[in-house]
Amino acid sequence: MVQSTRNKQIDLSFLEGPRTRWKELRSVASIANEFLYGFRKLHFVGPCVTFFGSARFTEDHPYYQVTREMARRVGEIGFTIMTGGGPGIMEAANRGARDAGATSVGCNIVLPFEQKPNPYLDVSLEFERFFVRKVLLLKYSVAFVVMPGGAGTMDELFETVTLIQTGKVKHFPILLYGKEYWAPMLEQIERMVEAGTLGRDELKFIYVADSLEEAGTFLREEMVRMWQEAKGRNDRPKWWFLEQRTGTAKA
Repeated sequence: MVQSTRNKQIDLSFLEGPRTRWKELRSVASIANEFLYGFRKLHFVGPCVTFFGSARFTEDHPYYQVTREMARRVGEIGFTIMTGGGPGIMEAANRGARDAGATSVGCNIVLPFEQKPNPYLDVSLEFERFFVRKVLLLKYSVAFVVMPGGAGTMDELFETVTLIQTGKVKHFPILLYGKEYWAPMLEQIERMVEAGTLGRDELKFIYVADSLEEAGTFLREEMVRMWQEAKGRNDRPKWWFLEQRTGTAKA
């Protein structure tokens, strides 16, 4: 299931301004190939809940343990668990999916320094470009769970917020876990609302939880609603697209 790019030279010149037309054309073809690879591998993984959070939390950290349990509960409902495929919170979520017998998907990113896929993945993909990876994580998810994290987690959170705010995606709930951790960011968002740069109605899709019980109630209600909307698709793998059905979607 893995298209390994670990031995491939990462194109570090892509964002350094204009290059030769031939190099630009090659980049376009490579980007299209990454999208095609992702579409083919993820088309049948089932409705997904994507977990974001820091790669730096170890197994003994409370956030790791909460993430594992939350992912297990979501998996038991019947949803596929999707992450960025790496360690920390991502590993915890994929591990929780494995605990529940749910499908566990990881979309890893190839970095100049090594980030290996975690060992709890049923479907493992690797991407060279962050923007391709983020599009696919969003495209195949019906909700996000955002655990405490760093710059990458903030990037993923606010890109999703922007897409919802501008109407590019709809009915996409976001659960933020950890009221104390997210308090400074929520205070800044409140300042944006007061300044008129952000509308309060545009944030109604965000829910903040501080316990497994709160998170579980929210996810259970939202997931059932999203499942009912998503299960109407009747599609079959196409042999000419080299597709295989993957997933443990349950009623």
